[in-house]
Amino acid sequence: MSTGRGCCKLEIFLPATHLEVVKQALREVDAGHIGNYDCCLSYSPVTSCWRPLPGTHPYLGRTDEVSCEPELKVEVTCYLERLDETLKAVRRVHPYEEPVIYAIPLLQTGLP
Repeated sequence: MSTGRGCCKLEIFLPATHLEVVKQALREVDAGHIGNYDCCLSYSPVTSCWRPLPGTHPYLGRTDEVSCEPELKVEVTCYLERLDETLKAVRRVHPYEEPVIYAIPLLQTGLP
């Protein structure tokens, strides 16, 4: 990604069981394309906490109880012009009713 196009970094939180399907979805929309490389992303283990409120159908946890579960945080870049398409692709395969996905604008990507 060059600095001439608007870029953002996505942080996507998900259970480890869904890493491969999310990676595939990101590949299909060319997220993580940096210069002459594609499929560029990183992921790390995190612990996330949440409480499903009444009326929800949680993938993990029980309604009205705080859950703390191991997850992965996936970090990947994408062009702002493809952000909506990328978010739709991730949501299509993400198991959570309310996936946590942060889109963070980048001022630079580190490329000349």
